[in-house]
Amino acid sequence: MKKGSFLAALRSGALVFDGAMGTALYERGLLYSTSLDHACITKPDLVREIHQANVEAGADVLTTNTFGAGRFRLAPHGLEDQVREINLAAVALAREAAGDRAWVLGSVGPTGLMLKTVNENRYPEIQAAFREQAAVLAEAGVDGLILETFRQPEELELALKGVKAGSRGGLPILACASFDAFGCMSDGTGPAEVGRKMVDWGADAIGVNCSDGPAGVYETSTQMLDLGVPVVAVPNAGLPHRVEGRLAYRATPEYFQLFARRLYKAGIHGVGGCCGTTEEHVRKIAAASRMVGGGEGVGRSANVRDERISQAPLTAPGVEVVPTHAKGELGGALGQRFVISVEVNPPPGLSLEKALEGARLLREGGVDAINIADGPRASARMGNLALSVRVQQELDMPALMHVTTRDRNLLGLLAHLLASHELGVKNLCVITGDPPKMGAFPDATPVYDTDSVGLLRLIRGLNHGYDPGGKPLGGATSFFCATGAEPAAQDLERELDRLALKVEAGAEMVMTQPVYDPDVLHTFLERTHALGIPTLVGILPLASYRNAEFLHNEVPGMTIPEGIRKRMRAAGGGEAARAEGVLIAREMLLSVRERVAGAYIMPPFGRYGLALDVIEGIVR
Repeated sequence: MKKGSFLAALRSGALVFDGAMGTALYERGLLYSTSLDHACITKPDLVREIHQANVEAGADVLTTNTFGAGRFRLAPHGLEDQVREINLAAVALAREAAGDRAWVLGSVGPTGLMLKTVNENRYPEIQAAFREQAAVLAEAGVDGLILETFRQPEELELALKGVKAGSRGGLPILACASFDAFGCMSDGTGPAEVGRKMVDWGADAIGVNCSDGPAGVYETSTQMLDLGVPVVAVPNAGLPHRVEGRLAYRATPEYFQLFARRLYKAGIHGVGGCCGTTEEHVRKIAAASRMVGGGEGVGRSANVRDERISQAPLTAPGVEVVPTHAKGELGGALGQRFVISVEVNPPPGLSLEKALEGARLLREGGVDAINIADGPRASARMGNLALSVRVQQELDMPALMHVTTRDRNLLGLLAHLLASHELGVKNLCVITGDPPKMGAFPDATPVYDTDSVGLLRLIRGLNHGYDPGGKPLGGATSFFCATGAEPAAQDLERELDRLALKVEAGAEMVMTQPVYDPDVLHTFLERTHALGIPTLVGILPLASYRNAEFLHNEVPGMTIPEGIRKRMRAAGGGEAARAEGVLIAREMLLSVRERVAGAYIMPPFGRYGLALDVIEGIVR
């Protein structure tokens, strides 16, 4: 359900804008030589169908089919006297599709004139045309206005002044510029300068649309950040090429998802699709929005992946839900003793023996559980289910198997979970997972049918006896679910909101990213105390100064204070550096020993003995 004003929601971030209208109509048989805006009257069912497909795909914002519905663009088609009729019809169609699930923005495009060839005496006439269209859109009840694909700064200024006058200042205005392959407007103006000008001219939000593909729009739109207003990015699906006489666009929905996530992470407030994008691109943008925005868009329609979390989930007939304390050795240990879990990863090759040898050493050292990651940093490794099974069967100790949503679609995730349960692997750490771009195979396709919140919700359903479609399983799983959190996240409020969603979705324990600043961790623990969820503090003993610099600068979610890095630099290398890293880790653990349920230790480079050095004399 959409809540509050469009501008307030945009400021909150991670909004999903719709995909292309013009190219969608073209694909449905309309010719570019006709007025695509006139289709609101001649082909209303087609326009409505495109809007509805975007809403169902997850769009929070619909833009009306009025990009060319100003007087100047309608004139070549002999339709300049139908400005009012076309714009009113367009808003009605978008409103019908949006219902109460999405905001509607009135689209205003450029005149099509090359202003350098136009006498400045005509500028008032051009501004009046923008004012005329904006007045009709405002009358029809849009939630805001969006200026799209402006390449000439002087026309953008006329448009902003015109629509502001037409709407009488009563609507938020999102102004979007378009840039060439060199990141310039028609007169050579760059993104940062254009952004400042748009704000000075009265735009409430700014952005980049059309241009080329996601990579180029990422470069230009991120230069507009820090100007005090929300920023939106709406790229084309790459540059068009002809296939058998028709225009086609190369950028796939999966590629869009990758860049949508990057855009949101960079601070862009809304992402959508321009020429060549479809509802499938929007669906992937919505998935990226869920990953960074807490699992659900502000105005997104409900479906299997996005429905609101029920406070009291239904339980299938004849099913008894297993409480946390009864979920095996790990669930039973929480709150009874200080729990130590150490990460041991599957190998990049065929043999598990080295990993099992490390796990055996840890068991003998008193470690409670072995954490087994799922392709950390998108690395190519053996699936972690194999190591999890062998740890439990051969070493008789709990495995805590990580499950990401990166590599499997919804069907694959369900199959993986049910197989894991059958094999006795029931302790899970549910995370979204690093994108393939971070790993050795950056062109691998990310799946992300859902995120960690959605997967926790799915598992909660299994634990209550239902599959994702609401069909009874004939029993229930008894998964114990942990999840991750970043105490040092740049946007702590968003991180805390997201953690609250994870707990609501079924997380029973939180495992933090490594933290090297006690004040940061104490703040996190204070802010999360009300959630009532046990926390394992992440501890990663630094191996060297170089290791510290790499983690600080190149690993998402990792922040190592300058003082800690100076200590590692002073320690030198080799054993001395590792000893200093262990000392720092012990200090961190001691500072929060009485406030956490345990520790999650990640020994660097497979040096499992360092984990035992950290806990020696502290918890045993």
